Amino acid sequence: MRFATIRTDDGTTTAARLEGDVLIPLDAADVGELLARGGEGPGLARAGAEPVPVAGADFAPVVPRPGKIICVGLNYRSHILETGRELPEYPTLFAKFAETLTGPHDDITIPSVSERVDWEVELGVVIGRDVYRATPEEAKGAIAGYTVINDVSMRDWQRRTLQWLAGKMFERSTPAGPYLVTPGDVGDAADLEVRCEVDGAVMQQSRTSDLLFKPADIVSYASQAITLRAGDLIATGTCGGVGDARKPPVYLRPGNVLRTSIEGLGECLNQCVADKAS
Repeated sequence: MRFATIRTDDGTTTAARLEGDVLIPLDAADVGELLARGGEGPGLARAGAEPVPVAGADFAPVVPRPGKIICVGLNYRSHILETGRELPEYPTLFAKFAETLTGPHDDITIPSVSERVDWEVELGVVIGRDVYRATPEEAKGAIAGYTVINDVSMRDWQRRTLQWLAGKMFERSTPAGPYLVTPGDVGDAADLEVRCEVDGAVMQQSRTSDLLFKPADIVSYASQAITLRAGDLIATGTCGGVGDARKPPVYLRPGNVLRTSIEGLGECLNQCVADKAS
């Protein structure tokens, strides 16, 4: 099954289930709320709501307000090698905030305060039920599904200190969606192609089989420290081909079109625009 959060004409959002080429609005404000209610089935259709054609849907971030966004750095072997680092023994974890999320088709503002805006295609994991101190098998059962994320990063801010947060917390910088796809529909995301293009040029291309720490391993590891709750989002790390590691480096500029896709999950397509903030 595939679920999305779409914006409505009255300025709110609704969770929706994909059926063919239409989205069926559900009785929940978004996918996160649907999961928090224990919605592991198809969900109840919203009374009186008409199906929405996919072609005309306005997609919000698939989980607009996760309680936590946990990210993994240095998790694809190809990316670790291009940074010149050794394979880590444990996942490198950092956090983002819900305000960083944006819709899979929304514009991405290139901040006027950053000169090094980079792309990072990532497999997203959405938690389906609360889990604490989980074994990998228990963690696997707590995964509601998978989605597409691009952890757009301001590398100059990221490199200012040893802590990465500053380069990862810019508002509306992280497209996430369009769908939550249930694990059985994509083989638990064990071997999917991940791909990032800028203006049609392929910048990143790998497979989730190259992940050093698999989704269930990450969920299990993070849950040793904190309870992961339904609707929480995990970004599992990016593969080789980031702009900052190229020689010479290449960064996103206003006018670029960023396409982020994962086999079986869909794609985010975002126009980069100039910062109008004073």
